[in-house]
Amino acid sequence: MGRRPRYRKSALSGLLVVDKPLGWTSMDVVRKVRTAAGWVKTGHGGTLDPLATGVVVCCIGSATRAVEAIMKMGKVYETTIDLSAFTRTDDAEAEREEVEVATPPDEAAVRAALEAFIGDIEQVPPKYSAVHVEGKRAYKLAREGTDVVLEARPVRIDAIEVLGYEYPRLKILVRCGKGVYVRSLARDLGKALGTGGHLAALRRTAIGEYGLEGAATAERLMSPIGQFDLLDPPPVEPC
Repeated sequence: MGRRPRYRKSALSGLLVVDKPLGWTSMDVVRKVRTAAGWVKTGHGGTLDPLATGVVVCCIGSATRAVEAIMKMGKVYETTIDLSAFTRTDDAEAEREEVEVATPPDEAAVRAALEAFIGDIEQVPPKYSAVHVEGKRAYKLAREGTDVVLEARPVRIDAIEVLGYEYPRLKILVRCGKGVYVRSLARDLGKALGTGGHLAALRRTAIGEYGLEGAATAERLMSPIGQFDLLDPPPVEPC
């Protein structure tokens, strides 16, 4: 293998909002942007799972100093939850564990259950997540067969809006803060309702003020970054 090229010094700096396609990791997005920028230093302001789509904010050049500030911004997700089964990954990637329900919950019951998840709550991350456990990623331990036990963490969900419901499919919009796992919300909602619960689809529509309008598509990332209008990064507090 050849040596990895060093980052190129450049005056190029700013933010590029990318609409991540299904199957890509957030680092796949960063690699595409970094290549299009001619190997200028590039980072991202918040991970998005490969099975999710939507907003990834890439920070280019000196704008990488804003990564932490962007990570702290509120996020908006549109998600579809399947209430008919659990999975070990809390999403559609793993085998389904079907749950038989004699009487499916009506929309009023679903709305009432969702209310309990709004505000400052304690949430246990998915076992298949990037959370560190004794120096290793939880998902790596889980794939090795280790029984991963994760502690609940304080997170905040500002609002949940029901966009549509026909059992077992529930579509909601979630506005939340840093560290929220929508997969965990799907799992915990199912437990609260006495049904199954896993994430069937997830799309991030905004991080702070950065939304999908004008976002770069995978196809457009084939063009040099110089052809994009980069956005100004948010102010960064001095260390």
